[in-house]
Amino acid sequence: MSTHVEDYIKNIYKLQGEHTKVTTSAIADVLNVSAASVTDMIKKLSDRSLIKYMPYQGVELTRSGRKMALRTLRRHRLWEMFLVEFLNFTWDEVHDEAEKLEHIMSEDLEERIDKALGYPKHDPHGHAIPSKNGEIVEDDHPSLADLDINSSGTVVRVNDVSQALLKHIASIGIQIQSQIKVLDIVEFDGSMRVRIHNDEVYVSRQVARNIFIEVDE
Repeated sequence: MSTHVEDYIKNIYKLQGEHTKVTTSAIADVLNVSAASVTDMIKKLSDRSLIKYMPYQGVELTRSGRKMALRTLRRHRLWEMFLVEFLNFTWDEVHDEAEKLEHIMSEDLEERIDKALGYPKHDPHGHAIPSKNGEIVEDDHPSLADLDINSSGTVVRVNDVSQALLKHIASIGIQIQSQIKVLDIVEFDGSMRVRIHNDEVYVSRQVARNIFIEVDE
């Protein structure tokens, strides 16, 4: 299967997590390609029974498409963990490398890396790693932006939508398993003053939407 096909299917899966059907414009945006390129690829994917395409409604993965997406996503997230744990990459550096490596990973190498890592359940950003059987348990934790003043909890996931975002989050001391408490919310722009361990920092509304929290009882 070609690299382009796997990239399309994986990203349709990720977009479909937010919407039942995925628009062609959303696919073009996330892959940074033209609408015409998306249209051509959608026809190919539909011919291979990897997606269902409904004119003016969008696309959704078939069972075969979902299976491929989860396999590619599993390999991507295992590579991210391997790069962090064994090669000392930071969490903002691993995405682009894993994008290349996920397509050249044999089943044997996948199993060996999984074992070497101790069979991790999550990648460095807290995203669930699909099992080798194609199962995945996605969390439904609220974002930091959804919390009220005096709410507290543990950071369990950070969106890896951009390298700049991850660098910024790390620069203010937030990482997976960080303890965080909301001290104040600015009425004007929704920015938040939070305590991370013993430090107080301000987090913009935009950044807070990309940080997910397991809230204390």
